[in-house]
Amino acid sequence: MKKTSPKSLKRERRHARIRARVSGTKDQPRISVFKSSKYTVAQLINDEKGETLAYVSSQDIKKGKTKVEKAKEVGLEIAKKTIASGVKKIVFDRGGFIYTGRIKAVADGAREGGLKF
Repeated sequence: MKKTSPKSLKRERRHARIRARVSGTKDQPRISVFKSSKYTVAQLINDEKGETLAYVSSQDIKKGKTKVEKAKEVGLEIAKKTIASGVKKIVFDRGGFIYTGRIKAVADGAREGGLKF
């Protein structure tokens, strides 16, 4: 039987506290960011209907870049998809992760792409 590490349990608790306050609507959807040891993923979510409006992963980005550079590209791509759907304001959900490194790079890329949050 595989046990969940205390580190991931703490992150899940932090994420639950964040999700209690942060919610996305049709006019102002939520960008949820997840990072694994290899990849960074961002989703644009409408919590009223419970649907994912857009999805971008660093797996789709070309090789030869660092994880942080790929995370910034993820932010730029999710911004393009969000603006294409007619939305400029979003809510950022860091997923219980600390706001440094790849999470900050996604946020900076999204802001650079034209999103406001």
